[in-house]
Amino acid sequence: MNILLLHSSSDLYGASKILLTTVKLLKNDFQITVVLSEEGPLAIALREEEIDVVIIRLGILRRKYFNPTGLLNRLLVLKNAKEALTKVVIEKKINIIYSNTAAVLIGVLVAKSCNIKHIWHIHEIIPKPIWFSKFIGFLLNNFSDKVVVVSDAVNNHWKPLIKNKEKLVTIYNGIDYNPYLESIPTLRDELGIKDGILLIGMVGRVHFWKGQKYFLELVSLINEKFENVRFVMVGDAFPGYEYLYDELSIQKKELNIENVVYDLGFRTDIPQILKSFDLFISPSILPDPLPTVILEAMASGVPVIATNHGGSVEMVSNGRTGVLIPWDNAQKAFEFFKPLIENKEQRLLMGIEGQKRVLEHFSINSFKENMRKILKSLD
Repeated sequence: MNILLLHSSSDLYGASKILLTTVKLLKNDFQITVVLSEEGPLAIALREEEIDVVIIRLGILRRKYFNPTGLLNRLLVLKNAKEALTKVVIEKKINIIYSNTAAVLIGVLVAKSCNIKHIWHIHEIIPKPIWFSKFIGFLLNNFSDKVVVVSDAVNNHWKPLIKNKEKLVTIYNGIDYNPYLESIPTLRDELGIKDGILLIGMVGRVHFWKGQKYFLELVSLINEKFENVRFVMVGDAFPGYEYLYDELSIQKKELNIENVVYDLGFRTDIPQILKSFDLFISPSILPDPLPTVILEAMASGVPVIATNHGGSVEMVSNGRTGVLIPWDNAQKAFEFFKPLIENKEQRLLMGIEGQKRVLEHFSINSFKENMRKILKSLD
């Protein structure tokens, strides 16, 4: 079976990591061609796996295009993408188009025009704008043979918009946990952080809803009460959103926390970084469907502090592997996890329980078998 896999980015953050994992797991069972809009770390990693990678501008729809000029631009790019992808479908005798993330709209158009099967892997919860959410729901309902969602939170969001509930399937992501189980912490030596200093960090693409500003609010409250804590932020911004760095720099200066926060930008040594943390915070202010980095932190044996919505609720066992906190009240959130800063033994126990939970409930073998069954069912 020949699969054409379309993806929204060539970075190596959450959804891209899951795509790379999916390809690695399924490449022996299927002939896979991946189409990306640009070169980048993901394209390099895929080629290292001997996967055929084609670069075509796919007309990825992001919020910055939600205006008349932006939407016109996307329509023109989509038209060109449809022509280019149709040629690929014919040349490679594609049987299934697999669109990864809701931002990839072109897959449904090409699958429909070429009369082939379409599977859509949805990683997003999109409450606003309402018109866009309904538009995606319409496409899922009418132009996809299977809709795979990454958590029950995502399932519950899209279910009201899909009439045929049988096409909607929840499959928890799984990744190769060995790099996180076996990694050696290196960040303290790199930053010159002494023993006895707690290290609290977050990892994520810089975006308004990912919660970097909320993280800094928490940092300010922690810093007022504890002198022995330092903080790490890892991640860069989508092209066009670089202005968010300036806003974060201003916020750090206003809160007087510049000397306790290390902003590392994009990094590839995530296993070593996570292993260096005493606590990991996932501060998303909107529901995060199933943050891959939480799986990575749990596998690293680090307690997870996560905002209490989205897929995080299904991942973190509150009070056992971490703590769920409000997403809109930094003071109350701080009180929820303050005991963990003070209690090393509790942190270690939560880390151990987190490792057990991620290996049991989010296993890579289950992910592989479930994805394989879905694809085989469309043959």
